[in-house]
Amino acid sequence: MAATAIDHLVIAAATLEEGVAFVRARLGVALQPGGKHQRMGTHNGLLKLGPKLYLEVIAVDPTAAKPERPRWFGLDSVSLNEAISQGPRLITWVVSTDDIDKLAACCPESLGNITLMQRGSFSWKMTIPEDGHLSGGGLIPTLIQWQGSQHPADALPDQGCSLQLLAGTHEHPDAVRRALAALDLTGAMPVSQGVARLAARIRTPFGVKTLSS
Repeated sequence: MAATAIDHLVIAAATLEEGVAFVRARLGVALQPGGKHQRMGTHNGLLKLGPKLYLEVIAVDPTAAKPERPRWFGLDSVSLNEAISQGPRLITWVVSTDDIDKLAACCPESLGNITLMQRGSFSWKMTIPEDGHLSGGGLIPTLIQWQGSQHPADALPDQGCSLQLLAGTHEHPDAVRRALAALDLTGAMPVSQGVARLAARIRTPFGVKTLSS
């Protein structure tokens, strides 16, 4: 089985400015500028959560040309846009692997096409569904394989934040559990019965805070 680890958490926002303000209000710390994803028409801000772990706020870049395909992370979906119009929210998680082709093939749920992406000096392979939807309502993670030794968290300042727990609820928890087990992620995120929802408990300099969908 390919090695796996939680790589980053994804918060979607109607605008990047709203997402930055949301994280500052919830966690008490400032995001660092990320960059632009020209192929997807998005941009982001980042917060270090560990040596190879970070929080990403992502939003549609209003200065970018509309991409020829649906944007990733469901950012073109009506339902997500209605949700984030009420405020930024945690929508999914991303898991790193050293063999994305092998791991994606193990999953009983389709994770999408393995796509080569680039932002500045960073390049990576990532599973992206053709229609941009979130697998398992965001509870089944996106897979990523970084190319080279560079990782976004390496250059981010340590602001005293760390991920303590990631948990979810889903209408069909057994299906999500089977997918996680196939990805060698049993125990990485407990899943219980309920409306599809994701929550992350994060330790900050101001106490433990929760981000959720």
